[in-house]
Amino acid sequence: MTTLSTKNRLPFRFLLSGFAAAVLLVSTVIVGIYLGDQTQKRFHNVDSSWQTYTSQAAVREDLLSRLRAHLGYGGIIHNFKNYVLRQDKRYLKKLQSQLKNFHSTIAEYKQKDASPFELRQLRTIQRTIELYERKIPITVQAAKEHWPSTRTDLLVKVDDTNALNAIIALDVYLNAKEREATRSISQAVVEGNELVKKGFLFAGVLAIVALILYAMFFQLLKELRQSISKLSNELDERRAAELVAKKFQRAVDQSPATILITNTKREIEYVNNKFCELTGYKPHEVLGRTPKLLQSGDLSPNAYDGMIELLEQNQKWQGTFRNLKKDGSSYWAETVILPLRDDIGVITHFIGLGEDITEHKKAREHILRAQKMEAVGLLASGVAHDFNNVLTTILGNVHLAKLDAPNEGEFSQELEQIEIAAKRARHLVGQILAFARRQPGKPTLVNVGAIIEEVLRLIRASTQPNIRLVSDVENTDLSVLADPTKLHQVLMNLCSNAAESISGHDAAKGGTITVQAFGQIDDKTNENQVILVVSDDGPGIPAKIQEEIFTPFFTTKRAGKGTGLGLSVVSSLVDDMNGEIALDSKLGNGCKFTITLAQAKPDDRQNSIQNKQGALGARILLIDDEPEVVATSAAILRRMDYKVDEYTDPHAGVRAFQKTPYDYDLVITDFVMPDMSGQQVCAEVRKVSATCPIIIYSAYQPEKLEFVLYEPIRLIQKPFDPKRLATTINTMLNDVLFTKSTGA
Repeated sequence: MTTLSTKNRLPFRFLLSGFAAAVLLVSTVIVGIYLGDQTQKRFHNVDSSWQTYTSQAAVREDLLSRLRAHLGYGGIIHNFKNYVLRQDKRYLKKLQSQLKNFHSTIAEYKQKDASPFELRQLRTIQRTIELYERKIPITVQAAKEHWPSTRTDLLVKVDDTNALNAIIALDVYLNAKEREATRSISQAVVEGNELVKKGFLFAGVLAIVALILYAMFFQLLKELRQSISKLSNELDERRAAELVAKKFQRAVDQSPATILITNTKREIEYVNNKFCELTGYKPHEVLGRTPKLLQSGDLSPNAYDGMIELLEQNQKWQGTFRNLKKDGSSYWAETVILPLRDDIGVITHFIGLGEDITEHKKAREHILRAQKMEAVGLLASGVAHDFNNVLTTILGNVHLAKLDAPNEGEFSQELEQIEIAAKRARHLVGQILAFARRQPGKPTLVNVGAIIEEVLRLIRASTQPNIRLVSDVENTDLSVLADPTKLHQVLMNLCSNAAESISGHDAAKGGTITVQAFGQIDDKTNENQVILVVSDDGPGIPAKIQEEIFTPFFTTKRAGKGTGLGLSVVSSLVDDMNGEIALDSKLGNGCKFTITLAQAKPDDRQNSIQNKQGALGARILLIDDEPEVVATSAAILRRMDYKVDEYTDPHAGVRAFQKTPYDYDLVITDFVMPDMSGQQVCAEVRKVSATCPIIIYSAYQPEKLEFVLYEPIRLIQKPFDPKRLATTINTMLNDVLFTKSTGA
């Protein structure tokens, strides 16, 4: 009975154990399925929260950063106020560009499923910016009419407090959203940890019955815990990395230097805002292309190869480029190019940092050009001074020789050629002095017809016989107020250029040069004008170089055949005479220069005095440190029946005048002398005599001489024309006689 009962209990225990095992197994499966499902939900929550955070918060953070930049330093409000204060059009251009970007940023933000709160803040910001935008016409008018900045500021002042508060509110709102996402992820992690604890408890209950299942489950839970821990750490690291990346991105985008990054194939992968602003390119227009699009062609291919070789050797390159912008204009950039390496030292990219030095370079070039021109001017004035002294002696002796030579014959013709050559040399020296700005000149009444006649006489002696010279002067009384030497030089340069143009085009055919002079009345001012026209039927001037012909040193002649100063000097001299010069030329149809000057009328009193008989036999004191000039000038004066006391030592000459001042009727002195200047001689003469006439001659006319202190005084330029010297002496001596006779 007992044995039977035991046998009957074994199947029961077995069945009970099996049933219990089955129940435990099913329970384990059910609990496992439940824990797995809940864990998967927690992972899904973590993933969903993370995706929401990365896809929306990061984009909105970027949009908010751009809005903050528009309202911050260098943004719309900053450039608006700078334009109000400085009235600089560059700020207006930046402002208009930023307004366009601002509106596009607002529109983009609204399209990112913005909440009602965000939309309200965006409208607040937009309304403030629109207030600034509506006040732009006032600032433009203020800049045009040069209003005081205080007045403009009162008219355009805008309270931007609400906009700034809205930016802060959006920042707080996005930070709150970020914390909400973080809390969701943290909650999912906490719940996952709780599930792990419950699993451990349930596994403890099932440990004895289902050791194998428990071992597998324990391993699963262990891996699950490690994954959750790793995910939590990774989340913290990614958040920290994103903060660093945002700071770096802002620093790069707002950098005042251009930044360009390429891969090892030199394909552009990134450019910052300054690069786009400077070059005019948009990012999508340069990404994937190479920096060759910026090359101006100044550097040779070998230079670029050397730069690339240096970079591939893991070394930096530094230098200056002249780069091209999108519109074809150029700019100068001080550039540093560096290789970027990964953790094991392999070069992965190249980065170029550039600073715009265009304005700095222009300023340096302007200073160097000014220093060069000053040095050239000093050299030119020194050479011209000495050369004019030589020409004074030559022209003076030619004049004396012509007085002794017969009126006709070969000897007279040879003297005429010497005089023409010397006057052409005088003309060239005058051109050098005008270029050097060392000869201001003194305007006098000049007969235009006489100047044209003299110029054509000189040109006729030096041009080909088959070049016709035509003079067409409407009225022989046409006169202008100008320095005769300068007017002579202007016409001489234009006629010489015309002759060279005709000869260079077709020397055998020849051509015609016409010089016209006529009067007209200005329609605007109703004043009389004198129009001088120098025209030729040569090859003309190409349109592409017509704007450059008045530029100093610009010439189309081959080396050694032209200085490039002729027309630049002409333009400067016409400006000095308060006139205007215009060019009319078409290729193949000749060239015409038109000069417009104010017409002048002769002074009747001056003419009456100049026509009187001069004080012949007067005694003249002549002072010049050049013995040849003194000898020639004294001989000319004696031929005019004047008595001359000549001195090469100015101190001796002054002492002679101080000893017997009333024995001298006139003093003639050079201006530039080593021991005593002509101005000092004038001062010593005036200490003794207040009325003795003084004539100063010089290789260039002084700019700082106080003429009023030494009146009566006249200036004559070396080399002087003996006829002009005689006329000047005669006029000054007659002025003294006229003053004494009238008691003026």
